[in-house]
Amino acid sequence: QVQLVESGGGSVQAGGSLRLSCTASGLRYSYICGGWFRQAPGKGRERVASIHTGSGTTVYAESVKGRFTISHDNAKNTLFLQMSSLKPEDTAMYYCAVRATVGRCAVESEYEYWGQGTQVTVSS
Repeated sequence: QVQLVESGGGSVQAGGSLRLSCTASGLRYSYICGGWFRQAPGKGRERVASIHTGSGTTVYAESVKGRFTISHDNAKNTLFLQMSSLKPEDTAMYYCAVRATVGRCAVESEYEYWGQGTQVTVSS
């Protein structure tokens, strides 16, 4: 059974930083695509960042470019999201997701496994 366990969420003041982690277990092989998504109250879920672990290609939402960095550690099957210069509008539940088969890393619907979410709250 595949499990994704997230950590690193919390409350921070605007301008602060947080680092989210997501460790995958139960996969036969390392995942190919890793993504972070978020959902704010009353809004739909949006893709924040994605990474293709083979090529290293990353894609970011315009709203987080230059502030967030997605990375991964293949040996530990762990996905990271370094968030800096946080804004109140970054407040949301953050979810990690992975895809173990070939697909489009920037497409939310193609992710196969999801974490339970970790809350990020940014106060002004």
